[in-house]
Amino acid sequence: MARTATSRYNMCMIQTRHYNNLTWVDVESPSTSEILELVNTYGLSTRIGEDMRSNNSKPRIEYHDSYIYLVLHIPVRTKAKGKYSIEEKEIDFIIAKDFLITIKYTMIESLHNFSKVFETDAIIDKKNLGNHAGFIFYYMLKRIYSHMLKDLESMKGSLVYAEGKIFDGDERHMVEVLSNISRELIDLKQSSRLHKEVIEAFAPIAHRFFGPDFKSYVDDILKEYTKIHDLVGNYRELLNELRETNDSILSTKQNEVMKTLTVVAFIAFPMTVISEIFTMNTVYTPLVGVPHDFEIILGFMLVVAFTIFAIVKYKKWL
Repeated sequence: MARTATSRYNMCMIQTRHYNNLTWVDVESPSTSEILELVNTYGLSTRIGEDMRSNNSKPRIEYHDSYIYLVLHIPVRTKAKGKYSIEEKEIDFIIAKDFLITIKYTMIESLHNFSKVFETDAIIDKKNLGNHAGFIFYYMLKRIYSHMLKDLESMKGSLVYAEGKIFDGDERHMVEVLSNISRELIDLKQSSRLHKEVIEAFAPIAHRFFGPDFKSYVDDILKEYTKIHDLVGNYRELLNELRETNDSILSTKQNEVMKTLTVVAFIAFPMTVISEIFTMNTVYTPLVGVPHDFEIILGFMLVVAFTIFAIVKYKKWL
C-alpha cells in the first residue's frame, strides 16, 4: 500500500507518498525555506532550486548525474462567468531512480486525481508500477494527457452545439461562441506546443538513466501527445468550416435584409415625390381643392406603388 505524509507551511503543501522503495513528493507553492529543504534533502542543484521559486520557467529538460529535471506547461480548461478559457499551469518534475518530485504553483485537477488513484493503489495494477520513479512519471503524464483529451472532447461538444445552433437560425450568437472556441484551441496548442520537443529529448536520457526497457513507455507518452495534437488540428479544421458556414448564412441573411430595404425604398420613393408635388406652394395645383381630392391623390399613389411592386415581383427582385 502507498503511504502518504502531508505537511503544510503557510500557503505551501508538501505531500510525500511512498510505495515500496519509491517516493513521490508533491509540492504546491513552495516557500524559499521549503525549497532549500528539498535541495538539501534530495541533493539538487541550487540553480534548480532558484527555478523552483517561480512559475515562469520555460519548458525544457536537463540531465544531471542522479536525476532528470523537466519542465512542462499544462493547458487546463476552466470556466468563469459562463465562459470557458485555457489556463496555462506549470509543473516542474525532478525524476530520480527512487524518487519523483513535482512542483506546481496552483492546484491542478489532473495531478490531484492522480494522487487519489496513487493512494488507493489503483494505477492499473501497482505490481506493474516498476522498480524506478520513471514509471510514476509515465502514469502521471498519461493521466495529465487523459485529462487534456477530456477537455478536447468538451470542446468538441461545444462545436456540435454551435453547429446545431447555426442551422437553427442563431448564427449571430454563434459568432461569439465560435470565436471563444477558436481562442481555446489556439491557447491549448500554444501551451502544449513544446511537449513533443521536451519528451523527444527525454527519450535518449531516459534510455541511459532507466535502461532500454523504458523506451516503449516514452514512445507511449509521445503517442498520447500526438493524439492530442492531431485532435487539435481536426477541431480547428471543423471550427474553420463552421465559421465559414456561419459567416455565409449570416451574410446571406444580411443581403436579403438589404435587398428588402432597397425595394421598399424604391417603392416609397415615387410616393414621396407625388406627395411633395401636391404640397408645392403654387397658384394652381391640379386636383387640390376639388371634391374628394385627398382620396383621389391617395388612390393615385397606391396605384403607382402597386404597379412598382408588381414589376419587382415579376422581375423576381423579392
